[in-house]
Amino acid sequence: MANRRDSRIEPSFEDTPRAKSSEGFSVSEEDRVVPRTRKSAAKGKSARAKSRGRGRDRNRRGLLGIATRLVYWCFVLCIWGGIAVAGIVVYYGAKMPAATTWSIPDRAPNIKIVSVDGNLIANRGASGGEAVGLNEMSPYIPEAVVAIEDRRFYSHFGIDPIGLSRAMVTNLLGRHFSQGGSTLTQQLAKNLFLTPDRTLERKVQEVLLALWLEHKHTKDQILEMYLNRVYFGSGAYGVEAASRRYFGKSARDVSLSEAALLAGLLKAPSKLSPARDPKAAEERAQLVLAAMRQEGKIGEKEYKTALSAPATRAPSYWTGSENYVADTVMDELPDLIGDVRGDIVINTTVDLNLQKLAEQSIRRLIDESGKKLNVTQGALVSIDDSGAVRAMVGGYDYSTSQFDRASEARRQPGSAFKPFVYMAALEAGRTPDSIRNDAPIKIGKWTPDNYGGKYYGKVTLATALAKSLNSVAAQLTMEVGPDAVVEAAHRMGIQSDLQANTSIALGTSEVTPLELTSAYVPFANGGYKPDIHFIQRITAANGKVLYEGSTGSAPRVIKADIVGMMNSMMTGTVEVGTAKKAAFNWPSAGKTGTSQNSRDAWFVGYTANLTTGVWFGNDDGSAMKKVTGGALPAQAWHEFMVAAHEGVPVRPLPGTWKSTPSDTIVPDEIPSADASQPPPAPPAAVGQSQPAAQSQPVAQAPAPARSAPARQAQPAETVDAGGFDMPSDGGSTASIKHPVPPGNVGGPTKKRQTSILDILGGG
Repeated sequence: MANRRDSRIEPSFEDTPRAKSSEGFSVSEEDRVVPRTRKSAAKGKSARAKSRGRGRDRNRRGLLGIATRLVYWCFVLCIWGGIAVAGIVVYYGAKMPAATTWSIPDRAPNIKIVSVDGNLIANRGASGGEAVGLNEMSPYIPEAVVAIEDRRFYSHFGIDPIGLSRAMVTNLLGRHFSQGGSTLTQQLAKNLFLTPDRTLERKVQEVLLALWLEHKHTKDQILEMYLNRVYFGSGAYGVEAASRRYFGKSARDVSLSEAALLAGLLKAPSKLSPARDPKAAEERAQLVLAAMRQEGKIGEKEYKTALSAPATRAPSYWTGSENYVADTVMDELPDLIGDVRGDIVINTTVDLNLQKLAEQSIRRLIDESGKKLNVTQGALVSIDDSGAVRAMVGGYDYSTSQFDRASEARRQPGSAFKPFVYMAALEAGRTPDSIRNDAPIKIGKWTPDNYGGKYYGKVTLATALAKSLNSVAAQLTMEVGPDAVVEAAHRMGIQSDLQANTSIALGTSEVTPLELTSAYVPFANGGYKPDIHFIQRITAANGKVLYEGSTGSAPRVIKADIVGMMNSMMTGTVEVGTAKKAAFNWPSAGKTGTSQNSRDAWFVGYTANLTTGVWFGNDDGSAMKKVTGGALPAQAWHEFMVAAHEGVPVRPLPGTWKSTPSDTIVPDEIPSADASQPPPAPPAAVGQSQPAAQSQPVAQAPAPARSAPARQAQPAETVDAGGFDMPSDGGSTASIKHPVPPGNVGGPTKKRQTSILDILGGG
């Protein structure tokens, strides 16, 4: 125990192998407890700070490494992405034709239809408007389009990376496709060459074509092509068509507010069309104006003025009656020049002032009397002596109905057909002073009553036509035969099929207003049948004449003395007959017509200047309320003709006829009102065939003088059976001695085996 206490073991700070091995315990100098001093504390802090700095350096080096690696891999991905994009471009580009074969496709041809004095009637074709140069159109239009659609148009190379990036970000954030990054050049490329499908292939091809367009054309050329081809809604392709569609004016004349509205349509043409949603169109136009102000295209004053005076949309683009003319012209065009392969200009015969007068007259009368008289539609056709159509109204309002009642609707002409009956009778030897008995007659089971049931007894043919007496017209048809009446009508210009029966005297076969009016033209021009035409000339955009209307002479279809007699009789219709409301301070003539139950009301009249036909009725054939040809049609005719002849020198109607007592043909006997004797067979016109049931020998006699006995007919010219060519006036001396049938057409007690068809056919 003591030994253990006395023998102290001192610690050794010598790190000797022996000590370690012998004692198994040692303390190094670092283990010594040394009192802390300021110097030693500072030294410790410095050491710790260095340690932390080394940690931060190590962190910085770690972040930098990550960033470096990220940049590296992004660069790698970009390279591979570029390779992939290049591969896609090459793949889809290989599907396209060689760039050396690329060319701008022809713009859809525009058909510009103008009036006789050069005013625009309509633009037709796929484009609906002619191409307008950038320097010709209002400068506001390109400025507005660039400001709202592609503000960097003049600085990019066909593709706008900034705009494309902005669109991509907007679409990603919105999680739907709301913006497109296409430039105007890309849009043009799509419109020219591609389909509207949103596919990767189409987008790649669009970019390639945009680059090609920028390489081949200037910016102004690209913008001009774009504005003349882009869709503006409501069927309008190109800025000219859109300007006329919405504002009724050319793109050359649009204002700032109108240009803003047009530019605003490009985002959604159908949705924003002012014809569909005027409010949305105006709101979009205000955004366009703001963009123009922001881009410095307009000043503050212009901006405020445009906001305070927004664009005013014109009335319905399709409401004008001139569109009926345009439709007819388009129907005739293929037969004249074939397929249209480029822009053309069609010069028509239509006088736009007369066209507007005709439209106003028809619409005013229907507006004032339509409900009261149950009238909903009207038509008017006016033709000059050369056959040129000067005006044609096909209905009350083209915008509500494009059916052309003037050239397509076949309606019963009623008594307006009677002039051809009287003409056939005059050609068979009668005169305006020939007398017939106006009394109730019966043809088989048919009794042609006069309007109102009034009869006048013995009357001249002139009086009978002026008063539109049905019984006399039926008698004359029986005398000359229905075939002669049909032949006369076709010779004058009626083209529709006509039923050769006795009732044709009262206009039971249907015709169009255009052909009925055209058939009156020979009465107005002295007996000549011109070609009825709407088109004078057709020229290409370069001025080359593609078609020129014929100026050849028209064939004579009616003798001059017959023209004189017919004009003498039909003058009475206007002066003292059924069309007194049509009279004005020009020598005029014509004939009214009213079909059964007033379903159709007509007046066709003429001066030596114009022949005009007017029709009123309803599309469904419903009856009007006691409307006759001497009412609304005569009024419309009067209004139109007075305005059309203002300032025009007065000319007399062609031909002369003076009634003399010696010219009167007196009937064999005065018929009773209720006769039943069958009529004698009517004589055949010279040179024409007669139905077998009506043929009878006729005595030939020298041409009598004008003081010939009353029972003898006037001289008649021969008519070539093979056509309608006639010799000059007085070139024939043939005449016919014929009996004059009494008024008791219908037959007595004599039995005869006939059918109703035989009776109505004149047999």
